[in-house]
This record gives sequence, structure tokens and C-alpha cells, in this order.
Amino acid sequence: MGIHILTLIKINQNGVSSSEFIAGSVNTNPVVIRKIMGMLKQAGLVKVRPGIAGAELAKDLSDITLLDVYKAVNVVQDKELFSIHENPNPECPVGRNIQNTIGPIFEIAQTTLEKALGNVTVEDVERDIMEKEKRNSKMLHNE
Repeated sequence: MGIHILTLIKINQNGVSSSEFIAGSVNTNPVVIRKIMGMLKQAGLVKVRPGIAGAELAKDLSDITLLDVYKAVNVVQDKELFSIHENPNPECPVGRNIQNTIGPIFEIAQTTLEKALGNVTVEDVERDIMEKEKRNSKMLHNE
């Protein structure tokens, strides 16, 4: 939803991107949008002014990676994307070894995910959406 919000604000830059407007695009409640907007604002990605409808981008989309958005709206702590139950039975061979066995694998998976997200900007997403829209529009007009 964070990526959706930022992309929509950019595409609608000449209009008013209120939480109601964005909620209509995301197909959710404006309260949910306001909560996420608060997180994006705290991360320095959007500007929202009390009493004035609409949000603006605080940075150019080319300066915002998907990792920035992920970190802004996600509650995952470092190296905790995948959780391992905390109190396995030490009397069991699996319980005794499960954390040390899968912990490093989960760490690598999270690091790989974050690296991939860091290589894509919200501008890349917006550009792809606009290209798809152009193709869809051409197909509709050719029918």
C-alpha cells in the first residue's frame, strides 16, 4: 500500500491526493490510508499538513527505493522477517538444533529481499504502470 500511495500521489500531482481519494484507489478505508501516510511522513517520504487535504511527495520518486517504503511501513526488525519459535524443547534433537539451523538461512533470505528492494525505485514502478496503461489504452482503442 505504501508504494501504491506514493505512486498515486505522483500520478495525481495536479490533483488533491486526500486519504479518501487514495483509499478509493487502494480499495480500503481512509483510516488505513491515514495510518500508512503517517508512517510515510515519519520516514520523510511524504508531506502532510494538518487541516489541509492532500499529501505531497517529500522526495522525488527516483530517490525513494522500495526498501525505503518497506522500512517505513513494515514493523519487521533487523534479521526478524521470519520468526523462529523461541522455546523449542531442548530434550528433542530437532528442538535443540532448529534455531541454529534455520536462523542463518532466514537471515540470508531477509538480506536478499532487502537488497532486491533497494535496487528498485518507486519511479521504476510508476514508469512501468504508465507504460502498461499506454498499452492497455492502445488495445482498447484498436478494438
